[in-house]
Amino acid sequence: MSLRVILRILGLLLMLFSLTMLPPMLMSLWFRDGVWHAFMSGIAITVITGLLLYLPNRRSHKELRIRDGFIIAAMFWTVLALFGSLPLMLFGEGSLSITDAVFESFSGLTTTGATVITGIDFLPESVRYYRQQLQWLGGMGIVVLAVAILPTLGVGGMALYRTEIPGPLKDSKLTPRITETAKALWYIYATLTFACFVAYMVAGMDWFDALGHSFSTVAIGGFSTHDASIGYFNSAAIELICISFMLISAFSFSLHFIAWREKRLLHYFQDPEARFLMLFLAGLTTITVITLWLTDTYDDIVGLRHALFEVVSVATTAGFAVADFSGWPGALPFLLFVAAFVGGCSGSTAGGMKVIRIILILKQGMREVMRLIHPNAVIAVKVGKVSVPDSIAQAVWGFFSAYVMLFFLMLVGVMATGVDQVTAWSTVGSALNNLGPALGEASSHYGDLPSLAKWILVLAMLLGRLEIFTVLVLFTPAFWRR
Repeated sequence: MSLRVILRILGLLLMLFSLTMLPPMLMSLWFRDGVWHAFMSGIAITVITGLLLYLPNRRSHKELRIRDGFIIAAMFWTVLALFGSLPLMLFGEGSLSITDAVFESFSGLTTTGATVITGIDFLPESVRYYRQQLQWLGGMGIVVLAVAILPTLGVGGMALYRTEIPGPLKDSKLTPRITETAKALWYIYATLTFACFVAYMVAGMDWFDALGHSFSTVAIGGFSTHDASIGYFNSAAIELICISFMLISAFSFSLHFIAWREKRLLHYFQDPEARFLMLFLAGLTTITVITLWLTDTYDDIVGLRHALFEVVSVATTAGFAVADFSGWPGALPFLLFVAAFVGGCSGSTAGGMKVIRIILILKQGMREVMRLIHPNAVIAVKVGKVSVPDSIAQAVWGFFSAYVMLFFLMLVGVMATGVDQVTAWSTVGSALNNLGPALGEASSHYGDLPSLAKWILVLAMLLGRLEIFTVLVLFTPAFWRR
């Protein structure tokens, strides 16, 4: 393990992150909202800390191993979110406590979208912008960005890439060089963000709201510049644009890369994971629409609009809202919330367990049923036409087991702080899936939860963002043995 090299890289990445506080500082000066000093202080503290880590270790150069990649990914997301909380604590009247600022920062960078803030409409414009920018940066991962633009660091690119890209099939690369892969992903990400920004502008948003919502839509984050979220605009056109870009971002970015390189779209319908997601969303939307119509919750058109939007928003773990689905009749709130456990495709900006894992679990379940009927048969698990190695199949079950165990432990932990069962279950599930919305007492915001519960949820967000094993491996004795 190369501790000095890791500290050097963390120092450089912190100094890089300090640059992301410049746009909100300039935004503060533009709007004259009087909180530019918070971002200036954040820049100064972050740069100084980065220098203190970098300068003593600046001559340490060594190729990183997979083990070092795990440490950097976990440490950097933790350190990044902690320093990202500084402006939220320092902007003056209405600023957040340490617990709430860290919670909000983690929620932004992990694209969870859970918030402790009420009265978002009345926050300074630069703070409202900063929250949206945090989600955009977290959407594809700061680590991938750093690998793309800092190839001269001598960082073992694949070591970081494997720990950062979500999903079980991490070893495949879009281009021969990992730096080129990361650049390609960010070009696509930036292009989608710009297209979303223009579409929102055309649909009637002003430039500030369009920019902020394009950041959080493509990141599948869920933060909004208004308390009422997308419902603030009451526009079918804006809702349709949001649905479209949430769907696009929930597909694997490798599919977008193929579409960009080969100029074709047919592969979206040929990909088993993308097909499953589309059919899953279509079925869930149908159930939701019919239930809302039969219970006279909304009239025909409004019911269709709200059902389609909320299903896509919750199931892709975006968390935007045009209606309070927690108050919908029957089992709909529970059904929609459970859909977030599926999440988006691997290699997307969505959270959840990922569609490919759900497919593999279902196929392995069917294989076990067939083995009962034909005990001596050799039955391969296939996704499309590709046979899945047993090592990946076993890893999926290992992930699922760890997921359930951690979910249970954190659920008990949150309930032990005095939170009721429905609220605890939904907040832990929301944080672990990087969803945002919850049920019960947290259906509108998380601000009233006990401080200890918020810290448990911060850990859940980090585990969800780094897909559990990247963090858990750091707590195993074997990891630290030479």
